[in-house]
Amino acid sequence: MQKIQNYINGELLEPLDGEYLDNYEPATGQVYALIPQSTEKDLELAVVAAEQAQEEWAEMPAEQRSNLLLKLADAIDAASDELARAEAIDNGKSINFAKHVDAYRSAANIRFFANATTQFSSESHSMGSVGVNYTLRDPIGIVGCISPWNLPLYLFTWKIAPALATGNCVIAKPSEITPMTAYLFSRLCIQAGLPKGVLNILHGTGPSIGGPIVAHPKIKAVSFTGGSATGKHIASVAAPMLKKISLELGGKNPTLVFADCDFDTTVSEVARAAFSNQGQICLCGSRIYIERSIYDKFKNALVEKVKKLRIGDPLDEQTQHGALVSQAHMEKVLSYIELAKKEGGDILCGGNRVTVEGRCEQGYFVEPTIIENLPLNCRTNQEEIFGPVCTLQPFESDDEVIRLANGTEYGLATSIWSNDIKRCHRLSKALDFGIVWVNTWLLRDLRTPFGGVKSSGMGREGGLEAMRFFTEPKNVCVKY
Repeated sequence: MQKIQNYINGELLEPLDGEYLDNYEPATGQVYALIPQSTEKDLELAVVAAEQAQEEWAEMPAEQRSNLLLKLADAIDAASDELARAEAIDNGKSINFAKHVDAYRSAANIRFFANATTQFSSESHSMGSVGVNYTLRDPIGIVGCISPWNLPLYLFTWKIAPALATGNCVIAKPSEITPMTAYLFSRLCIQAGLPKGVLNILHGTGPSIGGPIVAHPKIKAVSFTGGSATGKHIASVAAPMLKKISLELGGKNPTLVFADCDFDTTVSEVARAAFSNQGQICLCGSRIYIERSIYDKFKNALVEKVKKLRIGDPLDEQTQHGALVSQAHMEKVLSYIELAKKEGGDILCGGNRVTVEGRCEQGYFVEPTIIENLPLNCRTNQEEIFGPVCTLQPFESDDEVIRLANGTEYGLATSIWSNDIKRCHRLSKALDFGIVWVNTWLLRDLRTPFGGVKSSGMGREGGLEAMRFFTEPKNVCVKY
């Protein structure tokens, strides 16, 4: 039984109270590792380590910080097969997805911000012959980064990379449901020679260590990705303490399919958008609106496509659809499928738990599920399920589909599938979402702002937005 350790002051340490949680492999339903149940005692060790490291790290020339982070990115690349396998075991996702998405993006995140820190610039404002203003961008100090379970190392590095690149020391908490790759990453930090105390990784539950990180007076900013309810709680704690907060929260994302789309490509991409990572991506398109003139044709093609997805052992290279992350989450997803039936929905495909023969017969597998004939205001269409469940609904006009798309409390991402460029621009402006994809889905440029509106969060990550979040601007006014 492997014991995961905390990473504090450059060392791998047991939790001070000696308490551990069980870590389950979703594909088998079996405990395969133990996770530290960290507490405020462990946090104090990490805060002291970060305080001792902060000044030297902040004052280190950007090029030197960049080189250290580039070494870390190289270490991730070299360990990519190990990390992908660990992610497949720990999360339940297919190993191919873990290789081509999780492992790849984890290294890319760090490499991107390592390079960005050498090019990060600020503004100056001339007042003619009177004087000049210029802006300094200084590190905040010690920051907290809390990441989710669905893309564990991918989103972990997405947060800590810009924080470290801009000269902050970080206390990070990965999800207790999928902690393994963060633990392996801490070993890579030691291997790459990251200075002691610059990054500290504490494992445990939200109440045991997540809450104390948010509330600690010496942690000046918090970046969180996760559920909207947790995000609202974090805001209620951090806002009165005048901390900077960035919240990337839930989504109930619409996919808008028009009759003039490239039909075959759109069918494939809409299926990918709905069911990638078993639907466990905050950007997945779970509400699919199809122009009525092609509704039946598109519906039938989509169902046929989804039925062919291969469900199986995440470690099998042929698997396309793996296990859900936990038993509790599987039960939540299945309960929503039952709710959809009670609300009058018709199951077009899927809807059931799957038994995978062999070592995975006790695993948490659910069929990709497509449902139709549900109104916008039902719970199935209003609440985030975060699993392999999507709904279909026809529409008649641009105005109707805008109303449907905007008709939830969420506003994270949407995609438009049409060859009418004027329509695409017009709808992109009218849709209340932080991200709009046109004839694509999950095509990412790390320079762009990432985040949502309404209950999908506040603040933006990525590119200059992330660099600015993790720094404090200081204006200097010089009179000639």
